[in-house]
Amino acid sequence: MPIVVERVILVHALAPARPAPGAACNGCGVCCAIEPCPLGMLVSRRRYGACRALRWDDDLGRYRCGMLSAPADALPALPRWLAPAVAQLARRWIAAGSGCDCSVEAGTEASAD
Repeated sequence: MPIVVERVILVHALAPARPAPGAACNGCGVCCAIEPCPLGMLVSRRRYGACRALRWDDDLGRYRCGMLSAPADALPALPRWLAPAVAQLARRWIAAGSGCDCSVEAGTEASAD
């Protein structure tokens, strides 16, 4: 029998629902809020919990990887001139555009009034 672990993650109220596995990323943020990817582990300096590079984009109404959208903000010590190259490498390292590989079953819970 598989072990089921329940964890609570907080995502923006306007974040879209997690897409089906294999579907295009819609910026729900669930994967990065539950744990960092290998690149996020380097940026966040942790293996568990939300990735520090996870960024909410008000204009798009979705989450984005800060290593793609603003690497110099996610890594303040990064020289600005390296940011475009780091973003390009990050796109490859996180397999951007290859489809959702998050296996987390996300649900919603109504807040208590």
